[in-house]
Amino acid sequence: MTSNTEYILIAGGAGYIGSHVAKELVKHGFNAVVLDNFSRGHRELAKWGIVEECDLGDKKKLAEIFKKYKIHAVMHLCAYTYVGESEEKPAEYYENNVCNAINLLTAMKNGGAKYFIFSSTCSTYGEPVEIPMTENHPQQPVNNYARTKLMVETALKDYERAYGIKHVNLRYFNAAGADPDCETGEWHDPETHLIPLALDAAQGVRKDIKIFGTDYPTPDGTCVRDYIHVTDIAAAHILALEYLEKGGESDSFNLGNGKGFSVREVIKTVEKITGKPVQVTETGRRAGDPARLIGSSTKAEKILGWKPQFPEIETIIETAFNWHKYFSNTDKTAR
Repeated sequence: MTSNTEYILIAGGAGYIGSHVAKELVKHGFNAVVLDNFSRGHRELAKWGIVEECDLGDKKKLAEIFKKYKIHAVMHLCAYTYVGESEEKPAEYYENNVCNAINLLTAMKNGGAKYFIFSSTCSTYGEPVEIPMTENHPQQPVNNYARTKLMVETALKDYERAYGIKHVNLRYFNAAGADPDCETGEWHDPETHLIPLALDAAQGVRKDIKIFGTDYPTPDGTCVRDYIHVTDIAAAHILALEYLEKGGESDSFNLGNGKGFSVREVIKTVEKITGKPVQVTETGRRAGDPARLIGSSTKAEKILGWKPQFPEIETIIETAFNWHKYFSNTDKTAR
């Protein structure tokens, strides 16, 4: 645990996962500084800790923040995350995800911060060569978004060797669900994730949901993915920090459910939870969509002591629905 005068800086703390991390940190007695430029995060979700508006490209202001607070550790959750956009706008992705991460690391070096918890992704593995995927799986990313994440993982090794900044890479599978207290949740524009899109379709916010590919070698022909509750992801950030504080070596950990749910299974569960039908439009496969992506989190369980508290898809979707019911994407002002 940090001292009363030390702070944890959450870069991207007003975003979907970042806001959940901020809440968990404050709940566990940490002093939190939420840093966000609010280009994709939301002021309404910056409810926990001290809020500092800053873009990581602003090196001067970043240095001032590290002088203002005694930053003990940094959690990085402010990457751009749309795969398609990363292919269309690689310059923006490399600047924000890589260059700005380096700015943050340099500010840490100059400010004396010791630990870096990185929001990485299972996408760094690329096409699966084994299921479930472990941390030893080859890292061969197939899109610009994933490549930027892998570049930061590589930079972290170099910053540790040269400057002693220790790190943990948390490689998420599919983050889903919402805060059980309904104080924060998923709020993207545009929204591209299956569960909130299916909930929108069930509530009539959109007319249908598309299934991309129905001829995969899976039990029902649709893609199978590993969904992990966002609160469980947030909890892993605290465990990762405590692991480093206790002398743990820099390392990488998968965060997944260890279970796979198909697109059809998710849609059927949404119908069950909401009590409403979801109109489906079947269309062709998307390029680069593997049939199955399921992760092994055995390493995180053994070393970090992490165990998902919300592993069931019904619970994940129910918490997302509770958030969705009161804070529909059609009424952002209510948020």
